[in-house]
Parts: sequence; structure tokens; C-alpha cells
Amino acid sequence: METVDEVLELAQMGMDETIERLSKNLEKIQAGKANPSMVKSVMVEYYGAPTPLTQVASVTAADARQLVIKPWEQNILPDIEKAIFAANLGYTPQSDGEVIRLNIPPLTEERRRDLAKQIKAEGENAKIGLRTARKSANDGIKKLNKDGLSDDLAKDAEESIQKLTNSYGDKVDKYITAKEEQVLSL
Repeated sequence: METVDEVLELAQMGMDETIERLSKNLEKIQAGKANPSMVKSVMVEYYGAPTPLTQVASVTAADARQLVIKPWEQNILPDIEKAIFAANLGYTPQSDGEVIRLNIPPLTEERRRDLAKQIKAEGENAKIGLRTARKSANDGIKKLNKDGLSDDLAKDAEESIQKLTNSYGDKVDKYITAKEEQVLSL
């Protein structure tokens, strides 16, 4: 049988995971400058196993508009190209037989607005995750209440869960605002 503290801890863990997922998703949103983290999610088929791109090649920003990917082994160059296409990053890899270059186009005003919408959508998804964690925690408190937890303690626990949800909601808003400013100010 769970305790109130365990229910609160589970809620916080769920909310932490939501914030972490939001952070990773926002990293993937290209803000106009070439950054090696833009390809962090790319998985390359390497000797039959999906492997992160950064473990089979070096990824560097040649300048603000270009990433250079140099594989440790030349024979996996086509596999890296396939993986970049499969990751649907919106860039066309250009290979010269030794390295792959990803040219990052400058952001148009329309593209900036689209990115801002995408950022807002990620924020809304995160808030849905927070509400899901809150509902799960509140259900746990209600179950404890049925099993003998006093009404006052249950009410206090639900208030604590709401405060926790509000604080994580504020974190989501800060992430979203910062990323939107980054995209719109370039």
C-alpha cells in the first residue's frame, strides 16, 4: 500500500520526466544556427544495431550555417545519410565521400512563426503530461482516502499536488518563452 509521500514522489517523478522530454524536444527545434545537438536524436544502423550518430562520427559546426559529420569508418557514410533522411530533420545531407555536410538554411519570417507554433505545441504537450501526472497522483490519494486516510490529509495532499503541478507549469512556460525568444530574435 502506498503512502501520501510515495504518491507525491511518483507525481514529481512523472513531472520531472515531462520536463526532461520537453527539454529534449525543444533542443531538436532548429533555431537558425548550426548546432551539433540538432542531430543528437539521429540513430545510425551500425553493425545491425541502432547507434547514436555521435558514437559513429564526429559532428561539428563548420560555421553558423553548416554541420560537418565525419564518420570514424568511411564504409558507414551511406548508413549515416540514410539515418539523417529517416530522422526527417528537414536537411538534405551532402556527401563528398569523406564527410557529410548539412546546410542549415536561414530562417524566413514564415518559418520562424511555424517554429513558434511548434514550440507552443510542445509546451501544450508538456502541460498535458503534467496534468496526467496530477490526475494519477490525485487518483492515488483518493484510493488512500478510501483505504482509511483522513479527509483532511487527503485534501492537504491534493493541494500539495496542485502546487507541484503549478510550479512545473511555470517551468514549462519559462522553457517555451525562452525558446520562442531564441527563434524569433535571430
